[in-house]
Amino acid sequence: MRKLGYSKVRDYRAGLADWVEANEPTEHVADTAPPAPEADPSVVAGPPLAVSQEGILGRGPARVSRMRRLDKSVLDLVQQRSTLQLFMLWIGAILLSGLAYWLGALAGDHGLIEAGRPLGADLNGFGSALYFSFVTATSIGYGDIVPVGIARVIAIAEAIAALLIFGAVVAKFVSHRQEDLVSEIHRITFDERLDRIETNLHMVISELLSIAAMCENKAPLNRMSTRLDSAVLLFVGELRTTRDLLYQPRLVVEEGVLAAILASLASALNVLADLLACLPPDFPRSQPLTITLDLLTDLAKEICGECVPHAYTPRLVFWMDRIQATAQRIK
Repeated sequence: MRKLGYSKVRDYRAGLADWVEANEPTEHVADTAPPAPEADPSVVAGPPLAVSQEGILGRGPARVSRMRRLDKSVLDLVQQRSTLQLFMLWIGAILLSGLAYWLGALAGDHGLIEAGRPLGADLNGFGSALYFSFVTATSIGYGDIVPVGIARVIAIAEAIAALLIFGAVVAKFVSHRQEDLVSEIHRITFDERLDRIETNLHMVISELLSIAAMCENKAPLNRMSTRLDSAVLLFVGELRTTRDLLYQPRLVVEEGVLAAILASLASALNVLADLLACLPPDFPRSQPLTITLDLLTDLAKEICGECVPHAYTPRLVFWMDRIQATAQRIK
C-alpha cells in the first residue's frame, strides 16, 4: 500500500486539533479524513502458487534449490543407464585416460616415469600407460609408475571419475537385489491381503445370515442394528479394496483368486439386499448405517465390465455385472 505524504499527515493532525478545540464530536473527524488508498490486487495476492507434477495448485515444493535439481538430474541419468552401460563407461574412461598418458609421453615432460625413466612412445609404453590407468582407476597405486606434469591432473580426474562410476555400478547391483527382495515382500503381503479379503467377506456373509435369522425370529431391533452396523462397515472396506484392485493397472491378480472375491462380493450383496427387505418398517436405521449403505451402493456401481478401465476375462466381467445389478436392490 502507498504511504501518505508528510504534508497530508500534518494537515490531518492540524484539522483534528481544530475540531477538538471547537468541542465538536470526535466521530465526525473520521468523515473529514482523507480516503485510504486502494490496495493493489497484484500486491495483495502476490505471485501464483506453484503447481506440483500432478498438476495440483499449491502442492509444489516451497523451497527452490538449484543444487537439488542438479542432484536429481544426475541421479535420474544414472538410473536410466543399465549396469552394462555403466560398466562400459568405466572401461572407456580407463582406456581414454591410458591414451592420454601415452600422448603425454610423446610430449616429453608431461607423461609417466617408470624405473626413473620417461615412458616410451612405443607399444610397450602404451601398454604401461594402460596398466597405470587401471591401477589408478582401482585405487591400488603400486608406485612403480609415477605421473609427472599434466599427467598428475589426468590421474586425479581419472581416480575421481572411476570411483564414482564404479560406485554407481555397485549400487546398480545392490539396487537390483533390493528390488527383488521388495518385490517378493510385496507379493507375499499382497497375497496375504487377498486371503484376508476372502476371509472377511465370508465373515460378512456369515454375520448377515445370522442377522437375517434374528430378523425372522423377531429378535430385539437394537441388537440387530448394532450387528448390522458393524457388518456393513466391514463390508464397505473390503468392497473398496476390491474396487481398487480392479482400477489399478500395476496390480496383477490371478483370475481364479479375483473371481472368488467377486463371487463372494455378489453373494454378500445378495444376502444384504434380502436382509434389508426382511427388516420391519420400524427398524431404526442409524446415521452411520445410512451413510455406509450409500457408500456401498456407490462403490458397487463402479464395478462393472464397462466401468473398469482395463480389460478382464469374460468370467470376471460376469461377476462385475452381477455385483452392479445386485447393488441396485439395496435401499
